[in-house]
Amino acid sequence: MKITFLGAAHEVTGSCTLLEIGGQYALIDRGMEQGVNFYENQPLPIPESMIDYVFLTHAHIDHSGMLPLLYKNGFRGTFYTTNETYSLCNIMLRDSANIQISEAEYKSRKSVRAGGPKIEPIYDMEDVDGLMRLARPCSYGKAVQVSENIVVRFTDIGHLLGSACIEFWLSENGEERKIVFSGDVGNTNQPIINDPQKVAETDYLVIESTYGNRLHEKREDENIHVKVLADYIQRTLDRGGNVIIPSFAVGRTQELLYFIREIKNSGMVKGHDGFKVYVDSPLANEATSVFMQCGMDCFDEPTRKVMQEGNNPIVFDGLTTYVTTEQSKELNADITPKVIIASSGMCDAGRIRHHLKYNLWRKESTVLFVGYQSVGTLGRTLYDGAKKVKLFGDEVKVNAEIGLLPGISGHADKQGLLNWVNSFDKKPKQVFVNHGEKEACEEFARCLSEEHGLKADAPFSGTEYDLIAGEYTNITQGVVLKKKAAKPQDTAFEKLVAAAERLLRVAKECKGLTNKSLNRFSSQIDSLIDKMKNERNF
Repeated sequence: MKITFLGAAHEVTGSCTLLEIGGQYALIDRGMEQGVNFYENQPLPIPESMIDYVFLTHAHIDHSGMLPLLYKNGFRGTFYTTNETYSLCNIMLRDSANIQISEAEYKSRKSVRAGGPKIEPIYDMEDVDGLMRLARPCSYGKAVQVSENIVVRFTDIGHLLGSACIEFWLSENGEERKIVFSGDVGNTNQPIINDPQKVAETDYLVIESTYGNRLHEKREDENIHVKVLADYIQRTLDRGGNVIIPSFAVGRTQELLYFIREIKNSGMVKGHDGFKVYVDSPLANEATSVFMQCGMDCFDEPTRKVMQEGNNPIVFDGLTTYVTTEQSKELNADITPKVIIASSGMCDAGRIRHHLKYNLWRKESTVLFVGYQSVGTLGRTLYDGAKKVKLFGDEVKVNAEIGLLPGISGHADKQGLLNWVNSFDKKPKQVFVNHGEKEACEEFARCLSEEHGLKADAPFSGTEYDLIAGEYTNITQGVVLKKKAAKPQDTAFEKLVAAAERLLRVAKECKGLTNKSLNRFSSQIDSLIDKMKNERNF
């Protein structure tokens, strides 16, 4: 009975863990790596054809994105996940396959012109079809006998529609152990979906740490995100510009529609009655349909109340959904001020890049981020204050307002993670911390050990642990990937100006924080200014 850590070990994406039990092998998640990877991930130690089961915590691509490749390489076991995650994967993995095919075609054209070979996609639609035929969708809260050695239960973890922590009851040679995989733990009080549900007990716990060293700012007004979104829409439309929102197609887009419905119903945007909102993403539109086909138990109380009154919580007057490329192009030819929601959320692919090309240079427009931007993504580059970026081979100047919507994270912060861990009636005897950048996962592991009396480690890829003996059988050290040669940087003065503008942007986003937080922030800025004056004799 052994666990081997493979992906998302000291990294935020590419989740993958191997479980060996009674001569059978199971994978928990098989995600795609996104953004910058800092450590080398160990390959699967066995052929894909030897994997008997896959258990998926939720549909996000950094947890599910390499499952079709698993099928392509020989996996023919059973794929377990929740009903809602199955429905979302059925559209998200097809979208991912289309992206792989499109990128391969583009690279092939360049390769063939240079006399090189044709490039094949990582996987295609046939691989997605094959994978989905192996799926066995499960309901929340029901124990499933997978094999003689394995019983599982999916429990709502409140991160995304269908997201779950997975409880495993394992038996081997008369020994029994329980292990729980948290998946991504959701933030509390998110719109539409439920809060994370507690688990009673476990011997071992594998927990994520995306925000393991950070706290979401406390806000006096729980609806501040709606008010701030309304402010961004108001001043952008007043300027005659477009609000461009890079958004994750599944989960975040539906939350935004929920917020905009509130804004419109409350008349929070003045002078622009009936302003238009466009969701320019076939995937987001399909995902929205999945949301509306779910049972009422998937939704929180406010959403259920809206639905019981006969209303649709994510549909409103002035909303248009676009599917075709031709429709998407029409948006950029239309000069009417509007809100455009498009994927991807970190701007690394999808239609959002076209909308950025047509709006970043416009001082009237706003680019509003609504989620975490990983290091190395275009979204992070823009949020960090880049003055110009390259899109489709063209250099585009950044004149648009760049903003971030506060209070909308789908992840629990450090305190939220601690609250969930501490809700166990019987505490785990060993905690493994993964799915977080180096500082986050190591600091969270230290916090669990030193402040909460739990034995906790943050294993690197390739580390193995014997669940019966309760000891590591192989401890690896992180293999740092070599960085590519850095491109010439802006001058020191340009960096200083960019940093100052970023500080101003962050300050503007602090509206709604407690007075204590605002006063502390102001004091820190004043101290920094005084220090600079003294050094330069300003």
